[in-house]
Amino acid sequence: MIINASITGISYTPFLCPDLPLYQFENVQAALNHDASFLLQTGRHTVAVSAWVSPKRTRSYPYARVYNTLIASGKKITIIPFVKDEGKDGDRDFIQWDTVSLMSLLGVNVIIAAYADAEKNQRYAHKITNQRFNAEYISGKIQDLLSYQSDALHWNIEQINNIAVAAELSKHYYESISIKTGVTLHSVQGIEKRIATIKNDTFQFLSRKNAQSAQQREINTIQPKECVQADMKARINITNYLGGTYYFTCDEARIEKDTVYIIEGKHTKQGELPSLDDIKDGLIKMILYSNLKHVSINNTLYAAKPVLKLTAGGAASGISADKKKIIEALLKEARANNFTLEVPQGYAHA
Repeated sequence: MIINASITGISYTPFLCPDLPLYQFENVQAALNHDASFLLQTGRHTVAVSAWVSPKRTRSYPYARVYNTLIASGKKITIIPFVKDEGKDGDRDFIQWDTVSLMSLLGVNVIIAAYADAEKNQRYAHKITNQRFNAEYISGKIQDLLSYQSDALHWNIEQINNIAVAAELSKHYYESISIKTGVTLHSVQGIEKRIATIKNDTFQFLSRKNAQSAQQREINTIQPKECVQADMKARINITNYLGGTYYFTCDEARIEKDTVYIIEGKHTKQGELPSLDDIKDGLIKMILYSNLKHVSINNTLYAAKPVLKLTAGGAASGISADKKKIIEALLKEARANNFTLEVPQGYAHA
């Protein structure tokens, strides 16, 4: 099943955002070292910041980090590395154009950064660890953003247009990190090729191609944290008002009369519920799916009903007080934002 839809704007109220730690602006490095999401205060401005540990969206729950900042009243910022190279025996992932575009939809300002320092991984000869951003670079970008008067969309377009700066920095820093640690990294030609792609204005095309390929892989794969059937998955192609297209898959989809149910599943083999980060990852999808317009399948229009489906391998008896609070907050969030929550049998559900 291929579901086509559009998004013209985002309206959503989150209920599971935690109280974020507050840091003064001069302590940016300490904040980045200790927290994935935090508040940063400079003068009369307070901004909410999250940081990704990899540009790949399936690593370390970056969506959950972003979600935690969404309730903040000031500007929301997320820091994403242009590339993360773990070493010759590890992965190397590059930022994708669609990732930045998705943040624009959520009203989140992106700072595309470079890892400036790292340490040799003591367990693997050809891997590095504890990669860190240049705090001075991050501080400068935040200062620029504080005086920026346009919205996140326009800021992010500017960051994409100037992404070659972060790319060149990444190349320079990783060459220095390799010398410092004695670890062989992936060939620098890979970064040079990506820089050439950016300068030739094919970055968006390449990113779209990668996103479509990832969508195709996802449609044929059952993840350990899913409890679904492969033939129930569907592709979702979402177009924004600028003509950009986002390629997603939903874990299940079904049609009942004039309604298509778009289901995001989160599963745990043990325990009472999937992890909170896993749930928040699913809630980012609910933010998107609850704002879909002009939903069609084979040129036939349908009403869309998003569903967050939580499943667990263990019994539902003896649920803890903390998990009960999570479910109660999820029920409020589902009602406020017009999506359905399904929880393991034996729990209260919407």
